[in-house]
Amino acid sequence: MQTAREIAAAKPATIRRRKRLSFVKIIVVGFLSLLVVTQVYPLLWLFIYSLKTNEEILSGKFFALPHALQWSNFTAAIDAGHYFQYLKNSLFVTSVTMVCVILLGSLASFAIARFKWKYGQLVMVIFLIGMMVPLQATLLPLMIIFKNLHALNTHISIILPYIAFQTPIAVFILSGFMKSIPAEIEESAVMDGAGVFRIFWSIILPISIPPMMTVCILTFINIWNEYILAATFISSERLKTLPFGVNSFVSQYSVNYGAIGAFLVLGALPVIIIYFLLADKITKGMVAGAVKG
Repeated sequence: MQTAREIAAAKPATIRRRKRLSFVKIIVVGFLSLLVVTQVYPLLWLFIYSLKTNEEILSGKFFALPHALQWSNFTAAIDAGHYFQYLKNSLFVTSVTMVCVILLGSLASFAIARFKWKYGQLVMVIFLIGMMVPLQATLLPLMIIFKNLHALNTHISIILPYIAFQTPIAVFILSGFMKSIPAEIEESAVMDGAGVFRIFWSIILPISIPPMMTVCILTFINIWNEYILAATFISSERLKTLPFGVNSFVSQYSVNYGAIGAFLVLGALPVIIIYFLLADKITKGMVAGAVKG
């Protein structure tokens, strides 16, 4: 047992340790608070921007509140910006891309992670190289290919490249998670007479839901905001996606800045809602796919 002298000598060390932990906690909380402000403030500024007139925006007072809330900017964004038409196109393109990426990515990941075959690692390396290919470098080859296939100015001309660019990150995340699944689960299923596809659909896919949700959210965010491919391959107003709505408020002689801000708010709203609803699944999926793998 400790003597009274030893206990008295240990108290200053304990106090110093607590002070050190409190100081570290203050630094961490301060850094995280600063990070929150830097992330939330642009969204708040954009919302305030969308409620101003052109005169208030061009006055140079970026941090000033509007004298009167210009809700008419949102009306103009919906009507003149063809918001619902572009929203429907974006939802269609994004949904088809997400389904195809999940299907192809999960099948490829299952083959890479669970099968022992000669070229498994080589295929994985090819997918990793695909993550490093810049989108801009593929514009001209894709333009020639789609022109020869008479696929320009169709949704398929942007859906196929979207799938190609999003599948590698899906394979990276899903294969890392699938490698962590115990082999005993598959062995038990084989003993019960299950085949490869039965194991995939009934066992591997249900277990892989967390990383699959991460893939869905990342794919949604990337495709929702994409402009370069859509601007290159789509020219019909009927087929354009949501990022094109901003162009509706820019003419040769004037720009409706308030309506542009309102359209950006409406365009970002679905992404913000989905992200906040499923943010915890992104974290769990990334940890499951990266750390466990």
